[in-house]
Amino acid sequence: MFDTTALYAGALGLLLVYLSMRVVNLRKSFNVSTGGGGHAALELAARVQANCAEYAPIGLLLLALTEAQGAPALAVHGLGLMLLCGRIFHAIGYGRTPSNFKLRVAGMLLTFGMLILASLGLILHALF
Repeated sequence: MFDTTALYAGALGLLLVYLSMRVVNLRKSFNVSTGGGGHAALELAARVQANCAEYAPIGLLLLALTEAQGAPALAVHGLGLMLLCGRIFHAIGYGRTPSNFKLRVAGMLLTFGMLILASLGLILHALF
């Protein structure tokens, strides 16, 4: 049950831990316990981490509901890959200085595309 969602949840969990460790290491090196302490690199790393933490949970919830509704495995994997790649691309693009706008936009498009497709699919499945 939820084997496909579990795969993407695990991968996104590892991505979040990686992004979190970047924040922790910068906090240690700048001797900052909370906030950004005026360090642009720390503030950016924290925003990249937070962005992943903001979008991954709703994406995983939609993915799990899609899988629970009996969507074909290929569709669930497609949505999961969109979410995972979207979050990775966005983290790479946003986390660079200067920002890689093309990767950042690609990440946003993949993430938003996944959220829209999964949401519409669930709504249509519920109505019909």
